[in-house]
Amino acid sequence: MIETVLETVASILIVVGAFFLLVGSFGLAKLPDTMRRLHAPTKATTLGIGSLLIASMVYFAGTAGVLSFHELLITLFLFLTAPVSAHMIAKVHILRNKEKRKTLPETGSAAEWATLSGADVRKTVEAKP
Repeated sequence: MIETVLETVASILIVVGAFFLLVGSFGLAKLPDTMRRLHAPTKATTLGIGSLLIASMVYFAGTAGVLSFHELLITLFLFLTAPVSAHMIAKVHILRNKEKRKTLPETGSAAEWATLSGADVRKTVEAKP
């Protein structure tokens, strides 16, 4: 009885994970610019891979009777590193395309843009007509 419940939970997690992976892949293929393409797979595949790894952990805990922490550690590592890597890719994209901006948007506070601060950036942005 308990094996059937664990198999059902694992199956549901696999379907949920596959759905998120499909949505992330679709977003990567169809979204128009780099920042949107970065957002879709980062969010969706993090949840998709996390669901698949937790499904693996639930299934093998039920069949083998041993709780494996490998999948849990991989999931935690993924949840910690995916946002950081997406942030770094976005920052590189902003810095590489700073010449295309004529004016910087308002920050919403008294502080300047942390990514685009510095005299060389201001001169580049202000020098463009």
